Amino acid sequence: MSDRTELPSAENPEGLLDLKVTEPKKWAAGMPAVGAAMADIFEESGTRGFKALFRMNQKTGFDCSSCAWPDPDDDRSPVAEYCENGAKALAEEATLKKVTSEFFAKNSVADLAKQTDMEIGKHGRLAEPVYLPKGGTHYQPISWDGAFKKIAEHLNGLSSPNEAAFYTSGRTSNEASFLYQLFVREYGTNNMPDCSNMCHESTSVALAEAIGIGKGTVTLNDFYDTDVIIIMGQNPGTNHPRMMTALEKAKQNGTQIIAINPLKEAGLIAFKNPQSAKGVMGLSTALADLYLQVKINGDMALLKAIELLLLEAEKETPEKVFDHEFINNNTVFYDQFVDELQKHNVQDLANAAGIPLSQIQQAAEILKHKNRIIICWAMGITQHTNGVATIKEIVNLVLLKGSIGKPGAGLCPIRGHSNVQGNRTMLIYDKPYEKQLDKLKEVFGFEPPREHGYDVVDSIRAMQEEKLKVFFAMGGNFLSATPDTVYTAEAMRKLKLSVHVSTKLNRSHLIHGEEALILPTLARSDKDMINGVQQFVSCENSMGVIQQSKGMLPPVSDQMMSEPLIVCKMAKAVLGDRSVVDWDMYSSNYDHIRDIIEDVIPGFDDYNVRVRKPGGFYLPNAPRTGVFETDETPGKVQFTITQLPKHQLAEDEYMMTSIRSHDQFNTTIYGLEDRYRGIHNERRVIFMNPVDVEKAGFKAGDKVDLYSNFEGQERKAHLYLVVPYNIPERCTATYYPETNVLFPIGSVAEKSNTPTTKLINIKIKRHQG
Repeated sequence: MSDRTELPSAENPEGLLDLKVTEPKKWAAGMPAVGAAMADIFEESGTRGFKALFRMNQKTGFDCSSCAWPDPDDDRSPVAEYCENGAKALAEEATLKKVTSEFFAKNSVADLAKQTDMEIGKHGRLAEPVYLPKGGTHYQPISWDGAFKKIAEHLNGLSSPNEAAFYTSGRTSNEASFLYQLFVREYGTNNMPDCSNMCHESTSVALAEAIGIGKGTVTLNDFYDTDVIIIMGQNPGTNHPRMMTALEKAKQNGTQIIAINPLKEAGLIAFKNPQSAKGVMGLSTALADLYLQVKINGDMALLKAIELLLLEAEKETPEKVFDHEFINNNTVFYDQFVDELQKHNVQDLANAAGIPLSQIQQAAEILKHKNRIIICWAMGITQHTNGVATIKEIVNLVLLKGSIGKPGAGLCPIRGHSNVQGNRTMLIYDKPYEKQLDKLKEVFGFEPPREHGYDVVDSIRAMQEEKLKVFFAMGGNFLSATPDTVYTAEAMRKLKLSVHVSTKLNRSHLIHGEEALILPTLARSDKDMINGVQQFVSCENSMGVIQQSKGMLPPVSDQMMSEPLIVCKMAKAVLGDRSVVDWDMYSSNYDHIRDIIEDVIPGFDDYNVRVRKPGGFYLPNAPRTGVFETDETPGKVQFTITQLPKHQLAEDEYMMTSIRSHDQFNTTIYGLEDRYRGIHNERRVIFMNPVDVEKAGFKAGDKVDLYSNFEGQERKAHLYLVVPYNIPERCTATYYPETNVLFPIGSVAEKSNTPTTKLINIKIKRHQG
């Protein structure tokens, strides 16, 4: 292999722009959000994009490709049932700019890699399939038949199907996901890493073990009829802006909100609703009644402190604080849980959480006589070594209060990508259940592989060890989404073939195997026509609603192919006569795909009928109705005894977490305006507590380098600017994915194997050079 300096860069360029810092906002959305969204739509797609906006997230329209926040069951806004980042996502889908083979002829892979992730993504829609031959420097045109033939040659030439891995992003529809896993399993492997491995896998593991289903238990209407909403490790103003409308409605109905986050986030403080007269006039609705600014990964200690205070209150007024009827009828191990809880000291827990005891007492007081409680969480909880345990502690608190299986109460993991939950429902999973495999065998007649496959971290390690030869990605930006950037890039370069099905160019296309293919696909907003009939797909949102998505924009190229068709044509090319699946039928009309999903996956009865109803339908959710079918204790929910994480910092070390900017969704960078935090025209910044800045001898704007050391190996992120910020002492924050290089592949969440990109210990040194 060539020296790393001669290879296309796996990281963003190390240059600095003209950083401007302003006061952080104390409210989110408002008319500035409308202006930013409209500016992006106008710049990228003009009237074409504006027309599409009115159909996005409507009952007969198309599903936003951004977050998975649910659409209202009842009436939806006819003007703007979307958020600022949803509009920006649509702008890049609806653009008329095209990336063709002529573009690649003018731009080498190495030259493109010198651009930032934002610049790479702004070139436009991928418009035709392209191929990079072994030793090549430029992608070149290839026919679709030629691309499928190349894939078939590689896959059929492997010594074992387990030498290939098939990745799925959250953009992939239910129909495409089902066909994809069907092809992969008929091919002969369960190597199906997916984006859930990097985000809510800890949730899926924890909830499946604790309550019998790896999903949340609430509906959107529960938010409007609850007493308390607790929001942990989540920033709705940037990552799920439409959630703020639900929070505003909850507040108007008398709900109290407790926000738990290391940074003060505008979207948790107040909301200016641009669709209300009040918001247009610049008036805001206060959201968080209590804001607990916890240390990074201090959530477990905080939860235990609240529980301990509630236990003390229960002892003072028996049967008044805990729901003993629920506990006795529906749970096991309550006594053991209480015995263990009482071994803790509440002041020590407060210190570990980094929260004044008086504030924790306020939280306990809010919860003491309430049982309609919803607890929400996202990556700030899941992406820690103890992510699974912390979620089980969240369940413990809910069980004490009997806050599950009733209206206005329950567990609410806030999913990121729009159909990441649907992917798993459609059997995209490297560790399938035997009953799922048995059903595939019964319906299709082939024997699916039973051996568990590779998840994301396992796949990267297998590439590095040259156990994987072919990597196929159905969407996503795998390289930029994963940890340990240099290690992952080295691993991907050892592949014989890398294939990416994508709508836009991203850095993963530039860090490739010996040979590489990029296959352009339709986006959610694109009209999908087959045999003269317009098709639609379906998605599952965060709250288990299955709804249709029907694009309306004429594709900018006739060389784009839908994901279901790509899977069917690839399957035919790879499997040929040995396949027992009628791929031609499934590619002729997506109704046939939904018919077979109905036969395989529970809860999809009358799929084609119900999905056509405005608003779709809810999947069954037993815990939502108070029924618990856990493997270990059928009919009962377990209280779980968890351990506090231990954090040790050297005198010159800090904890660092990764965050998204406001102008960003996952790895897609829309711009350089993180206006809620007051950061403009720059992403290479590190947020530090002002006391820490002074103690370290730094000042605002100083250039620094960041170092992490894990298991004796040092990693370095070059050239960052110090920004004093309201964050707990010894805690820092940087933008993802730029500092992914610091997070080691070997640091993962227990049980879920999720990369721990929310916490690494770092040292900060003055930049040299």
